[in-house]
This record gives sequence, structure tokens and C-alpha cells, in this order.
Amino acid sequence: MKKQIAILGSTGSIGTQALQVIEEHPDLYEAYALTANNRVDMLIEQARKFQPEVVVIANEEKYLYLKEALSDLPIKVYAGADAICQVVQEKSVDIVLTAMVGYAGLRPTMAAIRARKVIALANKETMVVAGELINALANEYQTPILPVDSEHSAIFQCLEMQNSLEKIILTASGGPFRTFTMEQLQHVTKEQALKHPNWSMGAKITVDSASMMNKGFEVIEAKWLFGLKPEQIEVVVHPQSVIHSMVEFEDGAVKAQLGVPDMRLPIQYAFSYPQRVRSSFDRLDFMKCNNLTFEAPDTNRFRNLALAYEALNQGGNMPCIVNAANEVVVAAFLKDQISFLGMSDVIEQCMQRVPFIQVPTYENYVSTDAETRRIAAEIVINQMK
Repeated sequence: MKKQIAILGSTGSIGTQALQVIEEHPDLYEAYALTANNRVDMLIEQARKFQPEVVVIANEEKYLYLKEALSDLPIKVYAGADAICQVVQEKSVDIVLTAMVGYAGLRPTMAAIRARKVIALANKETMVVAGELINALANEYQTPILPVDSEHSAIFQCLEMQNSLEKIILTASGGPFRTFTMEQLQHVTKEQALKHPNWSMGAKITVDSASMMNKGFEVIEAKWLFGLKPEQIEVVVHPQSVIHSMVEFEDGAVKAQLGVPDMRLPIQYAFSYPQRVRSSFDRLDFMKCNNLTFEAPDTNRFRNLALAYEALNQGGNMPCIVNAANEVVVAAFLKDQISFLGMSDVIEQCMQRVPFIQVPTYENYVSTDAETRRIAAEIVINQMK
């Protein structure tokens, strides 16, 4: 029987690659629901090709356009954030791939957990913002959370149920500015930041990768996914992106997961777990892997990684503050309203100004996110004057 997949964020990088996985295995998987934020034309194209049961556009202003475009097909068409939360609870859905970008992924992920759906987690911000809350819900509803990020999928594949690990090692490509000086970083443009050396991703996550905030978020996410202390999570810069991450066990043995930089592999593994399914994806050619290098990350030049570790150590709503501030500054950077290095300055100021809550509730996360966005936007505007 085919697994019914709800893809939240089907028009993004992860969502489009998930559809390629479904297309590769039409006998195993079927797209039950597709959702998008704004890319309505692409959503229409996907709906006509994959014929899902349901499509949802988060931007309600585009609902009528979407509904009219699909009026000749027996597809249910909805709009708005509430509709996305309702769709993931549909009885027919087996797996919910959370591939939405940013804080917006939190609510539907919580709804899917309460509906006891398997969560294929590609929205790292969910765990960054509210990891403790998500873990508590997943335990209460006995809902599995399967990581889709290549690094966390690598860790997941390396774990041994019967043996305790000593630490995990998350690899980072270092992004396009790994060798830049502070002077060069002062003048980085968005066009430069959007050229990742190894991965094809959306604009927001590509900028996060360039600033190393993406790696910082992965550190926070790893704490909640694998039950680790901050000191058990190490980051190593590995420019070739062949080793996706590693696990070091108590006896000193290290296991690594290797592969080509192709997100379809971890997506498919999350869909097929605990089995592996044959694919036609590219294989790793070891004859070409003759220059694997490793180096320590420079948190003086890339302060976001240090700020993420600081937020992780403080706990409470601090990671939520960092995430909200980062979403604001990345959007500002992409509009040429703030410098590359200026993003870290705004995030740090928000960490100092937004009220800290040691044991936040869901309502606290919501208010923290809103307050942080207000303060971050205010700081950006003042810097532009």
C-alpha cells in the first residue's frame, strides 16, 4: 500500500526534491497534500502533475486564483495557516514532510504530532524555537520524528541502539566565504551569498549557510533530536561536503555517513525508514574523493555560530529569540537594507533586549517571536538612517 505524503512547502528546494523521490517510486509513495506559501503558479503546476487530494496556499489572497486554475480537477483547494494545520491531520496522511521555511513550520508540525503522523523533519526552526515542547508532544503522542537535514540524517544513520555515543560531529561546508577576511566580509553582497559552493537551496537557507547560522541551528536541533549536551556537539568545516556528519562512541570509534550532496537521499530515507529503497541517484565515486579536508570553524569571523551556541547554553526562549531575529535580518540583507556582518549585530542586540523566559510555554514562544521581530525590525530601520 502506498504511503500518503503531505508535503508542507512543496515549491521549495526540499519540497521539489521530495516530489522527485515520489516520482522515482510511484509504487511506494503518493503526494496526498501539497502546500506553498506564495508560489501559486508552481503549486498549480505540481498539482496538475501529481494530482494530490488537497492543495493549500498559505497566502489567502491567492486562493481564488488557485481554485480557478484547478477547477477542472477533483482537487480540494484551501488557503491559510489554519488550513495547513487541518490538512496534516487528515486520516489518510501517513507522513508529513515539514519543508516550510522558518517559524511558520512550528504550528503545523505540532498539529501533525497530535494527529500521530510520522514527521519527516526538514524545518529545523521547529526544533530550534521549541525543541523541548516538540519532544514532549512527540513522547506524549508516540510520534516518530525522522530527520531530513543531511547532517542529522547522517547522525541518525550512524547511531547504534545498544551503544552510547560520546559526541557527534556536524560537518559544515564553510559556505562561499570560508576564506574571506573580515575586510572582505564587510562588503559581501547578496549575490555572492546566494552562490553556495556545494548545495542548491532556497535563498533564506543559503544566506544562513553563508553566515553559518544554519550550522548553529543544526547544533540546537541536534540537542533535541538526539538528547545531547551542548559540549557533545562539535562542528567541523569540511569544504567537500562528502562526509555529511559523524558519531564518536565511548570507545573512541567514529562512524561517518558519506554520500554525494543530494538532498533526495535523506528525504527518501525518511520516507522508507527503517528500510532502504533502491534509487537511480548519483553514487559517490571514491576515485574522485582524493582531497577530503577538515578545519575548525572561525567564530570570530562567523559570529552566528557562537551566538547559536550561546542561545543553546542559555536555553529557555533564547533560541526562539535568535531564530526570529535571524529571519528578520536575512530578509533585510536580501533587500540590501543591512550588511552581511551587521546581521550578527542585530541578533546579538535582540538577545540582550528581548525578555528571557527560562521555562516557556507555547504562548510564550508566540509572544517572544512577535516581540523579537518588532525589536529586530526597529534596529534595522535605525541602522538605515
